[in-house]
Amino acid sequence: MKIIVRAAASLAPLMFAGLAQATNGYLTDALGIKSEGLAGAGSADPEEAMIMATNPAGLAYVGERTEAGLNLFSPIRSYSTSPSLANGNGGAFTIGPNSITSGNKIFPLPYLASEWKLDPQNTLGASLYARGGMDTSWKGGSATFAPGPGAPVTTFPGTYGDGTAGVDLMQAFFNLSIAHANVDHTFSAGASAVLAAQRFSARGLANFAPYTAVFAASGGTQMPTALSNNGSATAFGGGASLGLEWHPDPHFSAALAYTSRIYMSKLTKYADLFAGGGSFDIPANATLGLTFKPVQRVALSLDVQEILYKDVAAVGDPIASLFGCPTVGAGGTNIQNCLGGNHGAGFGWRDMTIYKLGMRFQATDDWTGRVGVSHGNQPIPGSEMTFNILAPGVVENHVALGLTRRHGENGEFNVSLTYAANKTISGPNTFDPTQTIRLAMHQLDLGFGYAWLR
Repeated sequence: MKIIVRAAASLAPLMFAGLAQATNGYLTDALGIKSEGLAGAGSADPEEAMIMATNPAGLAYVGERTEAGLNLFSPIRSYSTSPSLANGNGGAFTIGPNSITSGNKIFPLPYLASEWKLDPQNTLGASLYARGGMDTSWKGGSATFAPGPGAPVTTFPGTYGDGTAGVDLMQAFFNLSIAHANVDHTFSAGASAVLAAQRFSARGLANFAPYTAVFAASGGTQMPTALSNNGSATAFGGGASLGLEWHPDPHFSAALAYTSRIYMSKLTKYADLFAGGGSFDIPANATLGLTFKPVQRVALSLDVQEILYKDVAAVGDPIASLFGCPTVGAGGTNIQNCLGGNHGAGFGWRDMTIYKLGMRFQATDDWTGRVGVSHGNQPIPGSEMTFNILAPGVVENHVALGLTRRHGENGEFNVSLTYAANKTISGPNTFDPTQTIRLAMHQLDLGFGYAWLR
């Protein structure tokens, strides 16, 4: 236990150095280098201590080990906007036309996990890792404002007319897990207490001030102080994971796991941006896994994961909520529809269902290879382009490779490489429907790990 406590203390500052990883939406597609080599499949074929972050019941089948890993993640994000056909004639807010690639292109990400056998049937585990994150920086560009027919048209620098725009969301997690297996290890159940910390900052959004609940409630006399350019805000919270695993015979296994919504304290520095006065909980997710082993050295795994983005208002509420805000000028009368209100606008994300298929093959006693693919329809509807410039989580398809090399009697090297194919989506600017916004992203993730076997 001492090794993980000491290493966690040294790794904790790095967890906030820029959290991101190959993603479905903004949550990671896999946790652990071996899982990454299968594109996130394999919850019913546990091979590493990090299985506790997906299914704590899997700890019963891994054996005592401590493992550390580092991912180098590169998301390439861009957006472009078409010329407006209406600016100055009913197009209240036009972006550009701009064509910009986001800065912040490489992120280092460490993780650490360990497990201990309390007795032949009970296993304890602990892990420190990242589950998601998004970081964008849109430098340059311009935005044009035309409040109404005959009103002066003004142009300002920046995506939203307030200089460099972007958000930085970082999330770190600590799991304390336990698994119990029956006497013959054909069935196990597990649970985790999940503690989370997240840090968020936003900039370049000050021009949305008139559409905040604070501004509307004051009749336009009070400007918001917790909307943009407030530096980093930190929140803490917790939730739980539950898992089951069934191994009826050597050729087949199944797993089922659920991680609850993680309830977070409010990001008070951004209470005028997110719905509910700065609320930004972490969505729940569920995973079903099946593994078939036709021969001893080959395992074929299929996982299906559901991520419940829509249940978190800051992520799931549509931008159209703003039209109910009295100061938007669309006839709305409900202050709670303004930014920061209980029903304020969010990113409008849908839930995601992801299908993951992986194959593990043991080439020799010392070498094991992995290959995996995954697909999930990206969560951003075409009607939600305007705010999602800040968080263009649009990738859908991942291809992954992995390799393990046994090192002596008590060690192993692990490596993985994941590529998320380029995906482009487009839709109208909410505030100037004659303008089209296009979002694009592709990703590359290289992971290295080492495990100490006990």
